[in-house]
Amino acid sequence: MQSSNGRPRGGDPESPAGSQEHPTPSAVGAPEGAGYDDPWYDALASGWGESPGGGPATAVPSARTAPEDVAAADIYLQVQRSQAFQEVRSRYRRFVVPAVAGFFAWYVGYVVAATTAPGLMAHPVVGAVNVAMLAGLGQFLSTFLLTWAYARHARLRRDRAALELRWDTQELTRSARGGAS
Repeated sequence: MQSSNGRPRGGDPESPAGSQEHPTPSAVGAPEGAGYDDPWYDALASGWGESPGGGPATAVPSARTAPEDVAAADIYLQVQRSQAFQEVRSRYRRFVVPAVAGFFAWYVGYVVAATTAPGLMAHPVVGAVNVAMLAGLGQFLSTFLLTWAYARHARLRRDRAALELRWDTQELTRSARGGAS
């Protein structure tokens, strides 16, 4: 197999291009005895990530091995079940669901009107500006207005409560792990 720069793999320039040899430390400029385990070195599209022996690669160890991680997970579940968290999620849904439904209906209405009523959409309003142009600009305007309304709603109705929840959660996990609070 050849490397991405066209040279045969391995340290020997005489080795055949199809060999599966890995470069030796001296071939890549490393001192003798030093290993070279860079996964990006000479990575090819085929066979990348396979173990040198051709067998399956070893499994990735689980990130949750320490008992204090279990306590932190329990804290997150406790916070998720709390009334304060449910209120933040409820405020989010009370804004987002109607906003998405209204914007989607407005968008579909625009597309349906443009395809089924071309005469209405071509009706001139002022000079060369017609109903279709105003409705298209209205799509942009409504996108910006909806973004502003969402940011305002989040700032006034959810951000403070969400930050308090985050702070409380971090304090609880820090104390569960034995850190200073």
